[in-house]
Amino acid sequence: MLKLWRWYQRCLTVHPVKTQVISSGFLWGFGDVTAQYITHSTAKTRLLRLTETNKDGDADAKFKVNWKRVAITSMFGFGFVGPVGHFWYEGLDKFIKLKLRYVPKSTRFVAAKVAMDGLIFGPIDLLVFFTYMGYATGKNTAEVKEGLKRDFLPALALEGGAWPLLQIANFRYVPVQYQLLYVNIFCLVDSAFLSWVEQQKDAAWKQWFTTSFQPLKERGGHGGV
Repeated sequence: MLKLWRWYQRCLTVHPVKTQVISSGFLWGFGDVTAQYITHSTAKTRLLRLTETNKDGDADAKFKVNWKRVAITSMFGFGFVGPVGHFWYEGLDKFIKLKLRYVPKSTRFVAAKVAMDGLIFGPIDLLVFFTYMGYATGKNTAEVKEGLKRDFLPALALEGGAWPLLQIANFRYVPVQYQLLYVNIFCLVDSAFLSWVEQQKDAAWKQWFTTSFQPLKERGGHGGV
């Protein structure tokens, strides 16, 4: 592991963008495999319950990786997360140091980075991910818009509770040159989560998020004067 770490450090020093692009692609691909397995296991558990009363259920279905989907998700890591994430975190650090002139590692410095990351990069990342996954899997524009309505708010709400805490530790304790590695490690979990969200289709918990944030008129209610 020590040799692998040193090799990664050398790659990051010599080819920072290329290293981030390649590592992001592999991590997002692996995350999608994890999401597929979680989705399969959840479905299998439901089928096992159904087969207790219905012997026709196929509860013995084996897990098979959808390699086309893995490739599509990996391309998101290669084409967006790697290059955009690299320049985003470097640019964010320079902006707060040089423009806002906050002292590195100070409370205001960390708070500013967390706020800008959560309010700017986070929503853009989700918007690009769900839009890309929709078109890449053959959906038309109307279906992509419908998918965004279904997936965007639930993902944003759930990620909004976790990423700020992770980023506080990142921006406060991790040296700048390793902050991208830190993010990429957690992107493994994030990619699995986003892929899982996208595969959940019209799950009940998603419908709760979308209906809760709909205007009253759209839900059939009557607003006051």
